[in-house]
Amino acid sequence: MNPVTYPSAWHAAVDFARAYGVDTVFGLPDDDLVPLQAMERTDLRMVLCRDQRAAAFMAAGHALTSGRTALCVIGKGPAAANVVGGLVEARCSSAPMVVLASGTAAKARGSGAFQELDQLSMIAPVVKWAHRVDHPDRVVPAIERAFLVAANGAPGPVYVELPADLLDAEVTRDRAWRLPRAHRPVPDAEALAGSLAALRAARRPIVLVGGGMRHRNARGEVERLAERLGAAIFTTASGRGCVDEEHPLFCGLAGLYAAEETLPLWAETDLVVSLGSRLEETAVYRPGFAAPGTEVLQVNLEPVEVSAEWPGPVVIGDGAATVRAWLAEFPEQAGEWAQRARAAKRAAAERVEAERRRVRELPGIHIADLLRVLDEVLPDQRILVQENGLQDMWSYFYPHWSCAAPAGSIVPSEQTSLGFGAIAAAGVKLAAPGHAVAALVGDGAFGKLGADLDVLVEQELGVLYVVLDNGGFGWLQAQLDKGGQSRFSFAGHPGGTSAGRAGVHHAVVDDKTRLDKELRQAAEACAAGRVAVVEIPVRLDDVPADLTETEGQH
Repeated sequence: MNPVTYPSAWHAAVDFARAYGVDTVFGLPDDDLVPLQAMERTDLRMVLCRDQRAAAFMAAGHALTSGRTALCVIGKGPAAANVVGGLVEARCSSAPMVVLASGTAAKARGSGAFQELDQLSMIAPVVKWAHRVDHPDRVVPAIERAFLVAANGAPGPVYVELPADLLDAEVTRDRAWRLPRAHRPVPDAEALAGSLAALRAARRPIVLVGGGMRHRNARGEVERLAERLGAAIFTTASGRGCVDEEHPLFCGLAGLYAAEETLPLWAETDLVVSLGSRLEETAVYRPGFAAPGTEVLQVNLEPVEVSAEWPGPVVIGDGAATVRAWLAEFPEQAGEWAQRARAAKRAAAERVEAERRRVRELPGIHIADLLRVLDEVLPDQRILVQENGLQDMWSYFYPHWSCAAPAGSIVPSEQTSLGFGAIAAAGVKLAAPGHAVAALVGDGAFGKLGADLDVLVEQELGVLYVVLDNGGFGWLQAQLDKGGQSRFSFAGHPGGTSAGRAGVHHAVVDDKTRLDKELRQAAEACAAGRVAVVEIPVRLDDVPADLTETEGQH
């Protein structure tokens, strides 16, 4: 091929992004505006955010929903510092994304240059790979490698710095772009044999599905494996949407969010088959997880993702490929254990239905009832984006909320960055324009969206925000209340979200007789491309019983 010359490194990066299939870019470039000039005559959609952390959150939401590597563009100095929180969340969520940042020119480093900062040292610990490009000849291979690293192994964020020297330095590409793909390594024969022996010996197995299985179970092979094993199916919080939660063997979430009816299963299991989970603290929180010493068969793409806290076989490889290999070798052995899993699921559903009937008769809006109405209002093709505060955790407790559709749930990682769900919902909607996207958030989390709410309005992103308003940070207030009287206060004074601005459909609903109508009107506004905010005053004591009981046992 004839060499291609670009007027800057940013023009080369934009050309690669288009060739790779990127259609949306998130970010806030610095005042040289060269990244925007590079995109001016392209079909790339640029989502100009008000804050760099928001750009990273949106990009992570897009990547988690689409399964494709997202692209984020930022400036230097404080901009790089602002993006760190988003990179931490993306790393812990295994969201593949590439951040392209400006940087101080090599000739000015150490001179006290404007916004000079050692960005690499700050960012390297929280990303998969951090690299500064210091010569035009290194631009092409650096960009190719960035996207290769982001998508492979355990997916995650990559940082590439393009210093000011490269703003007007020509970059030449003398070969076709090497467009990376995600490789799916299969387990080796010895590891596979050891894992099959563990499966054959198990009589009371549980299959635990983590976020590493996102986009890896489109054909329902995990459910087929559970049927053959006669195993109960659970997910971690980040694993929701990976399996069909209407399946008769699905019993809800593990650990902190386990339903009380499923605790006997965890107490008696003799093997946990963990697919794509790091087995973080909330996932293994007792009593909603196996007893210490129980064997856990772990399947992960990278050794660093394997928990060293549990005995049992380890398989390094793609979860989907491993499940397919097991299915090819494993005979059906469903029995009494599978019947117990189905019974636990039914019992949990009956309890939740009884709770819904009870709160219907009570004054005020209770979140158990709100989730029922939201389930009825939203279409089948929907994605719930969640936060991790006090009241919004109701949706973590299956079957108060069920995700039947693939990728029907996006949640924060174990880091639970406040505001992640509220902000990431924009990226989720861009990745899934044909889905209804609802964000169930507290008022504290919604406040983190701030000026970036205007970004959703500008981009005509019809996201429905259901804001549970307890007047602040409910989880912190609940912890404070356990200690008795205090002169401090985190919540308890609902005052509204101030969301009633131009372009936003806004309603405050404190009467349950209006709940169905108001949510339907909001959903209709979203379908027309408008942002909708439905604000619901809630009480601090409206907390899931499962969570209260679990805390008491800790």
